[in-house]
Amino acid sequence: MATISASFGIWDYAVVSVVLLISASIGIYYRFTGGKQKTVKEYLLADKNMPITPVACSLMASFMSAITILGVSSENYTFGFQFVVINLSYLVFTPVAAYLYLPVFFKLQATSVYQYLELRFGKTTRLAASICYTLQMVLYMGVVVYAPSLALEALTGINRVSAILSMGLVCSFYSTIGGMKAVLMTDVFQSILMFLGVFSIIGAALLQHGSFGEIWRIAAEGNRTDIWNFDPDPTVRHSWFTLIIGGGVMFLSLYGVNQTQTQRYLTVRNLKRAQAALWLNWPITFCLGLATSFSGLAIFSKYHHCDPIKAGYINNTDQLMPYFVVDTMGHIPGLAGLFVAGIFSASLSTISAALNCLAAVTMEDYYKPLYKLIAKKELPPQTIALQTKLLSVFYGGICIAFAFIVQYLGSVLSASLIIFGVVGGPLLGLFSLGMFTFIANEVGSVVGLACGLSLGLWMGFAPKPAPVRLPTLTDGCEAPVFNITMAASKTVTNNSSDYFWLYRVSYLYNGLFGFLTTFVIGYVASLIVRTVKGKWVKDENYDPNLFIQPLSKKLLVQQENNKLSTLFTRADLPKNDGVQNSTGTYTKVDAI
Repeated sequence: MATISASFGIWDYAVVSVVLLISASIGIYYRFTGGKQKTVKEYLLADKNMPITPVACSLMASFMSAITILGVSSENYTFGFQFVVINLSYLVFTPVAAYLYLPVFFKLQATSVYQYLELRFGKTTRLAASICYTLQMVLYMGVVVYAPSLALEALTGINRVSAILSMGLVCSFYSTIGGMKAVLMTDVFQSILMFLGVFSIIGAALLQHGSFGEIWRIAAEGNRTDIWNFDPDPTVRHSWFTLIIGGGVMFLSLYGVNQTQTQRYLTVRNLKRAQAALWLNWPITFCLGLATSFSGLAIFSKYHHCDPIKAGYINNTDQLMPYFVVDTMGHIPGLAGLFVAGIFSASLSTISAALNCLAAVTMEDYYKPLYKLIAKKELPPQTIALQTKLLSVFYGGICIAFAFIVQYLGSVLSASLIIFGVVGGPLLGLFSLGMFTFIANEVGSVVGLACGLSLGLWMGFAPKPAPVRLPTLTDGCEAPVFNITMAASKTVTNNSSDYFWLYRVSYLYNGLFGFLTTFVIGYVASLIVRTVKGKWVKDENYDPNLFIQPLSKKLLVQQENNKLSTLFTRADLPKNDGVQNSTGTYTKVDAI
């Protein structure tokens, strides 16, 4: 095995520089030629004239980038192919996001999705939810900044601290120069690089073993091909139940009510095109998910007799793919550099978009209301665009700080999914409470969100038993030829029965528990408040656009019927509150 530092040469550094320059150039090009971008909406919503394909690619790249490339492959190498089932949950829940949640936000046409919560519940709920979103995305951006630093450390020997700082600074700069048009078009370029990187892994394994069947046979011998785990036990880490149900809730929290994704939907002209972009997103995501999962088996096929982690060649499982690249393709000038560039550029795209969305939420939900409260006037429009960009820089610095924290959360994949679950689940429950019920009110919504978030954070970050990894071998290893400082290996005896049951629940259920807690407690609390106050739904003057289509239609019928009832109870009509028919009697109009 060649040394890492010797394998990453000048051509690799040149390729990284060129690819990053292309990414930056796309941003600069659209900054000056892609539109006026004189207003915040032009800057954040791309003038609402984007084609469907770039939006679909961007929907995929927003949350899949480097975390998918590094995390999913190492997941399948370590725990087996079962994780691939989560892609089916995305298909199952895509129509739910497309036809229930998305139409509500498209009617609203607001820069911040949390404006919906103010219209439905009140300012307190909006502020609480936007703070939760800010917490979620800052943590997630920390993971996204941290993930490429692993690749750099494994492939180039660059210190992880230096890598995190460089990535964070580049992302902060990139987010200030390009609007949403630049982000979307760059995402297309990044998506191609992501596919090329993953396909290169599979191609290298095919060259070594000759066929897909041989790769699968080696993986099967290592007990990594079983995907038929239907155990309903919620403490099982991955089964069809955890992956479909837990993965589905995570999908809805991201593609149904998340600010980052909703902002992308609003860059197209109408609702049908937004729904088409969401549907197109699934096959793109599925292909990348399937390829990345199989790449984990491809990596295992090479190291099934010499696990690089046990051998001391790398520090953790998230460095498996970068190590495979340099070990098998490092002798080809520029190829390892292309892989690192793909990791870098994909993360740049994700981070730049998320920083812009964080800046948008902060401007709309925090800064503008606070300015109006203190100055007793609206924020001058000519200053908003500049201040929004400065907020992006600010969040870039915050994300760098969190990148040093997320390394203690485990693998980058599980860390990101935990973050999505503990915050995304309660937020999904909150929006669902508003869109799917008439009973919910502001007090109930805030109580439900607080309970759901508390439970999610408790479940997500409580001490947990270490997951049982599939066995690996080192009988085929040579002596290490490069030196990586590594903590002494310890044999950890883990008796999961010593942990509280809730701590043993699969991390994919964090979002489900948070969602159900928020929805159920929010609904019950709203019922109690209405009972105490004696105020019920019939006393509310709801906007039908704030509900899913079936409830919206029902509300429109009720409101129309109420108008008829009011019309027919005028003082000049008989006291029996009826409508005169052809016989001269009156017939009462019943409410629907």
